[in-house]
Amino acid sequence: MAKVIVIVGPTASGKSALAIYLAKKLGAEIISADSRQIYRGMDIGTGKVTKTEQKQIKHWLIDIVSPKTNFSAAQFKKLADKKIEDILKLGKLPIIVGGTGFWIKAVIDNVEFPKVKPDWKLRKKLDRKSADALFTMLQNLDLDRAAEIDQFNKVRLIRAIEIA
Repeated sequence: MAKVIVIVGPTASGKSALAIYLAKKLGAEIISADSRQIYRGMDIGTGKVTKTEQKQIKHWLIDIVSPKTNFSAAQFKKLADKKIEDILKLGKLPIIVGGTGFWIKAVIDNVEFPKVKPDWKLRKKLDRKSADALFTMLQNLDLDRAAEIDQFNKVRLIRAIEIA
């Protein structure tokens, strides 16, 4: 992977200010890796940079999805990879900034996502079950995947069952 600066941390910890400072000094552009800032209109409580700040330094992947739309780490990775490539072609340095660790990991570690599309009916049905019940189901379907997963994370358990 080409050189990329990554700034991570919790909401309102100064990540964006640092990214803007570095971008000005280094001639960089910023890619937001925040699972809330990606949504249009979600400005309160997300620490989203202001329009003025966005005009000072080019920011990508902010306000691009309707809040009514589901948006996954796989979708983020695809867009972020393209933006990194585009920024590098301009001779600039990409700065990835955000607090959504899995999204950042997906890009930096080049995580490959299963090609299985989300099954919303199945997810709704499985969401009614406890984490223990979901973990047992996963063990019956895919013992290897069950051995590697957080058995208390219902979202990941449901996705693992969906893939199995």
